Amino acid sequence: MKRSLGLTVLGMSVALALAGAGQVTAADEGQNLLAEAQKQFKPLPDKMPGGENDTAAKIELGKKLYNEAKISINGTQSCNSCHRVDGIRAGVDNEPTSPGAEGKRGGRNSPTTLNAGFHVAQFWDGRAADLAAQAKGPVLNPIEMGMPNEAAVLEELKKAGYEEPFKKAFPDAAEALTYDNYAQAVAAFERTLITHDRFDDFLGGNDKALRDREKKGLAEFIKVGCADCHQGALLGGDRYEKMGQAKDYANKEDLGRFEVTKKDEDKFVFKVPSLRNIALTGPYFHDGKAATLRDAVSQMADLQVGEELNDQQVASIVAFLGSLSDKARVKPRATPGAQGSGKKVIKRKLLRKP
Repeated sequence: MKRSLGLTVLGMSVALALAGAGQVTAADEGQNLLAEAQKQFKPLPDKMPGGENDTAAKIELGKKLYNEAKISINGTQSCNSCHRVDGIRAGVDNEPTSPGAEGKRGGRNSPTTLNAGFHVAQFWDGRAADLAAQAKGPVLNPIEMGMPNEAAVLEELKKAGYEEPFKKAFPDAAEALTYDNYAQAVAAFERTLITHDRFDDFLGGNDKALRDREKKGLAEFIKVGCADCHQGALLGGDRYEKMGQAKDYANKEDLGRFEVTKKDEDKFVFKVPSLRNIALTGPYFHDGKAATLRDAVSQMADLQVGEELNDQQVASIVAFLGSLSDKARVKPRATPGAQGSGKKVIKRKLLRKP
């Protein structure tokens, strides 16, 4: 993380300090925080790039293919095996690294597919330009789904009765069932995986969308320097940074983006992960070595900006990060600031008929 936002952070810190001294009202303090947040972050757009060309038939086909295990070497693995979106899962399997069709594990943590189409590129090293390019990789990866070649994938799809759905999804194609169209359909489905969280509500001007401890965590997040890399609509996902800018990271085996570019300056460089839904997608880092979000926050501050956070700072930032979880994937809570809401919830439960 680079301290490129020092002046704005200093200004906000001074305002917060004055508020603590009674020279700025709580309302002023809240407005200062909101204004600073609106400078550095953006709400998630309603559409992903490319989504304007997606049809209902293509999305429906893509969803089915995302969950199709017949295109793995032994019929056990689908995209959803490692990037689970069934139920209220957050696009991951919550494993440090994921087991493939034959039980072998990959070398990197499986990133979430939620909001993935907004990223600058796909995979930790950015080797795939977009969602369609990414979708082609795991099926043919010997450790993941393990299919020998594209022809074998298409043959399995024909056996499974996919010819008509492909024709419906790609009506103008001379040959509808192709590997390229397989990837395009999966990408179309993944472009629907846009999440909505309370932080977006806050950025839209709803001051009550965040609890006091979350606002404190947001202020700490900016002050420490986390927002220097984790900014924009995704709070990350739009750039590459070295893992270990202030201190070397212990894992020296994975050279990161260097494997793609072969440039020395890209050794140990990885795509900055988005922090949207981060509370739901542990464990963390490209190697899955940070078991909890508290671990990840503490280590990143130390590794990236050379800051040793105390327990209270870590807890505050973790609380803020929880506000980035998709509202459809977390249990509903009482409205922040509501009086007696807990008692009302209990009463409704007691009166509910079996």
